Amino acid sequence: MRILTVAKFAAATTSALLLATGTAYAFSDDKPTTSATATPARATAHTGDVQIDHDAPVITRENILIHAPLHTIWKIQTDVENWPTWQPKVDVVVKDTPGRLRPGSVFRWTTEGLSITSTVKQVDYGKRLAWGGPAQGITAVHVWTFTPTSDGVLVHTEESWTGDPVTANQAALQAALDNSLHNWVNNLKHEAESQAGK
Repeated sequence: MRILTVAKFAAATTSALLLATGTAYAFSDDKPTTSATATPARATAHTGDVQIDHDAPVITRENILIHAPLHTIWKIQTDVENWPTWQPKVDVVVKDTPGRLRPGSVFRWTTEGLSITSTVKQVDYGKRLAWGGPAQGITAVHVWTFTPTSDGVLVHTEESWTGDPVTANQAALQAALDNSLHNWVNNLKHEAESQAGK
């Protein structure tokens, strides 16, 4: 597997998206987060919530505070077919499972020439979202949480990557995932605040 291809893939899958190969879990709710140093939303996770692999060689966490209604943020993040309108690195998304996202929903998408199939593992409306999907030998788990605050919605996302390509190129893939999730949450913030007229 070429490093450049994996790095490009990683950069495109942020947040809402997660990269994975083999088995993958994780999708995250559209929750605004403040900063990478904010308290992870997983601190309030319930038993049975999908979690990232905390022993993975590559883990990224991002937080951002979004000044928009929770329902607006949630709708933008879960309307996967519209991702290309606000995520420049996402080319096309096709839902194999019609209707709202729910556990077992499958969607296929393309980013930077890579085809990804993601399966939703958890949906807790307005609170938590997790999905996973196969990609070039990487198993990814991506979780999103959304916490309303007095100033807006704190969105927290965290993603883990495991697999031989990750072990072989940990530093490059860590940087790629960091960049990808950073861009994802900032694009989500921009889109949600634009729709909210902020």
